[in-house]
Amino acid sequence: MIITGEALIGGVAVKGTQGPLCAYNPNTRQKMEPTFHTVDFAQIDQACRLAEAAFDTYRATSDEQRAVFLETIAGQILALGDVLIERTMAESGLPRPRIEGERGRTIGQLQLFANLLREGSYKDIRFDRAMPERTPPRPELRMRMIGLGPVAVFAASNFPLAFSVAGGDTASALAAGCPVVLKAHSAHPGTSELVARAIVKAIEICQLPAGVFALLTGSGNGVGQELVRHPSIQAVGFTGSRSGGVALMGVAAARPQPIPVYAEMSSINPVVLLPHALAKRAEQIAAGFAASLTMSVGQICTNPGLILAVAGPDLERFTAAAAPVLASGAACAMLSPGIAGSYGKGIAALAAHEDVSTAALAPQEEGKGAPALFVTSGAAFLSQHALSEEVFGPASLVVACKDIAELRAVAQSLEGQLTATLHFDDADLDTAHALLPILERKAGRIIANGFPTGVEVVSAMVHGGPFPSTSDGRSTSVGTGAIARFLRPVTYQNLPQSLLPAVLKDDNMAAAWHRRDGELLRG
Repeated sequence: MIITGEALIGGVAVKGTQGPLCAYNPNTRQKMEPTFHTVDFAQIDQACRLAEAAFDTYRATSDEQRAVFLETIAGQILALGDVLIERTMAESGLPRPRIEGERGRTIGQLQLFANLLREGSYKDIRFDRAMPERTPPRPELRMRMIGLGPVAVFAASNFPLAFSVAGGDTASALAAGCPVVLKAHSAHPGTSELVARAIVKAIEICQLPAGVFALLTGSGNGVGQELVRHPSIQAVGFTGSRSGGVALMGVAAARPQPIPVYAEMSSINPVVLLPHALAKRAEQIAAGFAASLTMSVGQICTNPGLILAVAGPDLERFTAAAAPVLASGAACAMLSPGIAGSYGKGIAALAAHEDVSTAALAPQEEGKGAPALFVTSGAAFLSQHALSEEVFGPASLVVACKDIAELRAVAQSLEGQLTATLHFDDADLDTAHALLPILERKAGRIIANGFPTGVEVVSAMVHGGPFPSTSDGRSTSVGTGAIARFLRPVTYQNLPQSLLPAVLKDDNMAAAWHRRDGELLRG
C-alpha cells in the first residue's frame, strides 16, 4: 500500500489545502516523504457532516455486524505486513519488537470489543413491568444504551498504533455505534494513513456508510479545536499532554451544546516502598524499577516517575543500586524533537533545583533521552508543587520522607494518577492497609509488588484516574469499560412491541442479559 500524503474523507483520498508537514525520523533526524498537508475548515466540516449522516444507519447495525466490522479492520491491518511495521519504526524511533507487540495489542483490542458486542451486556438492558393495579399505576419501562453520536478521536504520539488511528478510542467508539473523525498525530502521518486506509477498506468490505470513519491530517491546534467545535461531534477521545487536553476541554465546554471530553493526560505514577519490603529486597526492587523507568525511553504514560519511601540506610541501598544502572543508560531517540526538548528542560530544572540532589544522570544528547534519577525530601516535595509535575521520559524523583506520617502526607498531597504502586512485605500490611484508602482516591489502578508499566487489554483493566491523569475519573480508555464513554441510556415507556428497538422486544430481550424488575437474568 502506497502512502500518498492525503486525508481520507467519505472514503475518498483528499489533499489538505493548508500548510505542509512531513514525518521526521528520530533516529536519522531527517524528514520523510511524502509531504502531507493540513486540512482546511471546509474539509473538517465535510468529514463531520458525513459522520452525522452515517450515524443513524451505523448505530442501527446489529452487534454481530459491528463485531465483524472490527474483526475486518484487524484483518486489514495485519494484511499491511512489514510495510506498516517499517514505517511505524521509522516515524517513531521505536524498535521492531515494540512495534510488532503494539500491532498485536491493536488487533487484540479490536477483537476484545468484537467479543463484547457478541456477549451483549454492554447494552445494560433493563425492564420494569407495568403495574396497572397500583395507585397510581406504574407504566412499563424498558431501557438500553445507545451511541452518543460522531466521536472526535485524537491519536497519541507515544503509541502510534495502539492509541492511534485504530486504537482503543476508535475501537470502543465504533463498537458503541459511533462514527469516528480522527485527527492523525503529526509525528506519524504515514503510519496513520496506512491504518486509516485499512479501516476504509473494511468499511467497503462490510458495506457500511463511508462517513463511519474519516482521517484528518495536519499540525497545530486549529484542526483539533475546529473539530471539537463542530456541532456534529458529540464526544472526544484524547491521549496527550495536560495542556492539550485542558484546552480541548475548554473548547468543548464553551460550545452551545457542551460535550464530554475523555482526555488521558499527565501522571507520575507514584511507587511506595514500605520499610520492611525495602529492608528485605532494596536491590531487587531497584532493578525492576530501573527496567520499568527506561522502557520505551520512558515514553509511557504509566512510567514510574515518583518513588516514596522513608529516609534511611535501606532507601540509600535502593538508590545506590538503581543509580549506576541508570547513569550508564544510553541516550536513545525520543518520539519527536518536541518531546525530547521538553524532557531536556525537565531534567535540567530538577538538576538545578536547590532542594534536589542528582543521584544519576546519564550523558544526554540532542534529540534523545537518557535516564536520570533525583532525590528530594518529603518537606521539600510538600512545599513546592513544581516537584510533582510530570517529566515525560526516563526520569524519576525519589522522595525521602522522615517517617510514615510524612509519607502519608505526601501521598495525600498528590494529584490524580493513572496508577499507584505499593511494595510491601507481610510486616508492612498494617501500613499498606492504612495507605490503601488514600491511593484509591488518587489512582485508577493499584499495583502490589510490581511496576505500573504494562497495561493489559482485558475487561477488568482501568486506564484512567482522577484529574489530571484523565479529564473524567469515572472512565477508562483501556478494557471493555471504555465503551461506556460513548454510550447514553434511553428509556422507552409504554411503547408497543411494533415500535420498540429490536433488542428490547420480548423474544430478543429474554435471550440477552437484562435486569427484569431489578433481577439480573439471561434466558
